[in-house]
Amino acid sequence: MFDLARTSPAASALLDRLATPALTAGSLFANRYAQPLIVAATLGMWEAIREFAPPPALVAGYSIGELAAYGVAGAYVPEDTLSLATRRARLMDDCLVTHPGQALVTISGLTLAHAATVATEYDFQISIETGDDSCIAGGPANSAGLLEQAATAAGGRSSRLPVEVASHTRYMENAVAPFAAALRDTDFHPMGAPVLGGISATAVSGKEQAVDLLSRQLAEKIRWLACMDACAEAGISYALELGPGAALSRMMQNRHPHINVRSVADFRTLDGIRKWLERAEE
Repeated sequence: MFDLARTSPAASALLDRLATPALTAGSLFANRYAQPLIVAATLGMWEAIREFAPPPALVAGYSIGELAAYGVAGAYVPEDTLSLATRRARLMDDCLVTHPGQALVTISGLTLAHAATVATEYDFQISIETGDDSCIAGGPANSAGLLEQAATAAGGRSSRLPVEVASHTRYMENAVAPFAAALRDTDFHPMGAPVLGGISATAVSGKEQAVDLLSRQLAEKIRWLACMDACAEAGISYALELGPGAALSRMMQNRHPHINVRSVADFRTLDGIRKWLERAEE
């Protein structure tokens, strides 16, 4: 996750300051570790390329990536962004006390409306809309297997994710107000670019709206499909996923093939990223 960014001295110094924990493979998906690590990886990569990258016209992030997007946009300094990510993860984990045993499952091959109907039968809610016929649903872990079977019987496909919290559903409601307070108490700086709100697919450029949308998204559905469409409607012609991984760039390429999109994971060197971005400015 950090190797390419650490080839930049500036990014390596930033990652040293952020001091992310060393993990075993078994703990990588634990909420309290995964969220800060994803944010650190994103901010580290942005630090590695910001000297030669053109100023972004728009920044978007998926789930915890939306918080990282505000760090990329300059609203929160890296240390504060990581602190908020840690706080967010703990508040979400605390919701397991009220609703123990939670899960996320993928559903594909069904329309979003059909998937929502099937999910509701097992006390699941759509958590993230990722395509016209693909989504993630969150709910009680003891019903996850039944939902997978029902989705398959309805003609779709389903599998359980290695996540223990039903993020972006009502099961996270108790985390919303305290996270809003944490966001409100954190210094918010002028933004270099607007950020897309995940639950609204609208551009955000001020603190109050950012606090509202970032906190509400803990317990409300992420409309990532609409966010991708909003990027196209804004006239975005090049998009770079900061990682880790390349799932978002693949989704964007499938949804809007006219947008030239890559992930940093596609490159072996920072110089390769630089050359690709130079073509974006031509």
